[in-house]
Amino acid sequence: MPAVSSLIPSRFLTLIAHLVIVITIFWSRENNVLACLPSSYSVEQYNSRDTEMIVALSVTLGMFVIELCGFFSGVSMFNNAQSLISMGGHSSGTVALLFFLFEQWDCTIYWWIFSFCSALPAVIEVILCAAVLGLKKKLL
Repeated sequence: MPAVSSLIPSRFLTLIAHLVIVITIFWSRENNVLACLPSSYSVEQYNSRDTEMIVALSVTLGMFVIELCGFFSGVSMFNNAQSLISMGGHSSGTVALLFFLFEQWDCTIYWWIFSFCSALPAVIEVILCAAVLGLKKKLL
């Protein structure tokens, strides 16, 4: 299989792998929330950090919806540059979130992982969809 034709299944698999690890963190976020708190914490501090994690993971799921809609609609499915950006972001996001989950990193690190590995590919996806659907141009 040539490298260009393997971009589509590779992009899909990295998207799904990243989605699975985000859903796993969503289900088991208690340990990561506890890692963000000092050794003695109040219920209010716990609820605040838990809400922060819920919001972060929910926004991440929203970015997945944007990217999967663009991918499944065919707007960006055959765009090689977007496929490479998406694969790079989501594969590194998957690895980083595995460390985040197993090493119980601080919650603030999640926002860095989110911005580079979820938001960046989704923003480029939105720009690409706007260009293709609105301007009728092929970008990248």
